[in-house]
Amino acid sequence: MMSRLKSKVASPETVSVEDIRQLARQRVPRVVFDYIDGGADAEVTLRENSRVFENVNFWPHQAISLSKCDLHTSVLGSVISFPVLLAPVGYSRLMYPKGEIAAARAAASAGVGYVLSTISGCSLESVKEAIKGPAWYQLYLIGGRDAAEGAIERARAAGYTALVITVDTAVAGKRERDSRNGMKQLMSGSILSKLPYIPQLLSRPGWLLSFLLDGGVPDLENVKLRGDIPMKLLEVGAALEQAVVSWNDLQWIRKSWSGPVVIKGILTTDDARRALDEGAAAIVVSNHGGRQLDCVSPSLRALPSIAKAVGGRMEVLMDGGVKRGTDIVKALCMGAHAVLIGKAYAYGLAAAGSVGVSRVLEILRSDVERTMRLLGCSSLAELQSSFVTYPSEWE
Repeated sequence: MMSRLKSKVASPETVSVEDIRQLARQRVPRVVFDYIDGGADAEVTLRENSRVFENVNFWPHQAISLSKCDLHTSVLGSVISFPVLLAPVGYSRLMYPKGEIAAARAAASAGVGYVLSTISGCSLESVKEAIKGPAWYQLYLIGGRDAAEGAIERARAAGYTALVITVDTAVAGKRERDSRNGMKQLMSGSILSKLPYIPQLLSRPGWLLSFLLDGGVPDLENVKLRGDIPMKLLEVGAALEQAVVSWNDLQWIRKSWSGPVVIKGILTTDDARRALDEGAAAIVVSNHGGRQLDCVSPSLRALPSIAKAVGGRMEVLMDGGVKRGTDIVKALCMGAHAVLIGKAYAYGLAAAGSVGVSRVLEILRSDVERTMRLLGCSSLAELQSSFVTYPSEWE
């Protein structure tokens, strides 16, 4: 099954992230696929994150002959091969054995950055060994300040170059698909509580065998509690509610971490300016992939006003709904330095590990270059707002 899916992933007929998504659906059980694919509540924001790109039109410059396009750019001083970083995606080992390491290797091969989630089943040290480009660590305060300071020190020693603080998780979003599929029961609890959900695991024997050989449900290797004991994966929801990040926390975080800080989860100009005032080097315009508060603004819609508000005084990244190279180019024209992708690469990881993530990045890179050529741009530096139009109220 695995070799067949890898062949399909690499096939010339697999030309879009949606194609990879369908292959992921074939390999992993419904509970894992819906964890990747789903959003909060009625999934309004989840859908709008992607649909809103349709409201942006290109205005290309024609009759321009280009021998090549330079897609290189830099984020926080590090050069990447094209303007993409892999966003922090939790529970990656449910998708593929040693999932974080598999994704990091694909990012290294493609020359892009990787952001490791706190909710990782692989240690930050082992993941860093696989990363060649920008290596950022995304910090939740789960486990308390002592656990967070311990993770910060480990990240510094391992060589991570930026710390990402996610500020939109006061509580875990209500993801209805996870509840219907028995995510909590399957990952913990008694055998009796698992019984109604076992058939969906047995329907994917290849995934089940690889999951068990990888050790089953992993602990959180980067959240060490007293006695150096890692936190259990299914304790995360309750721990998040007790570890809400406030602006005041940035004071002690910046004392513990001397490198650049990135604030992820910004949707308003006020919060963007506050992040700038607190010394952040960059922000990520993000609604957590539509997985937290439903019916908030799509990330792309919030991007131009936020980029204008900070006026080039910090780097602005965005994530949410990015599934095509045209999406990436639109975001750059509207003020983003680069984009983060989450779901897109998670589909690739679930379908075929590093091979799947590499194929997603290959598809997006090819799409970006094609779009640049059709716009008449030889480098990312030439992209500007004159190449796109979007509803005036977005400003």
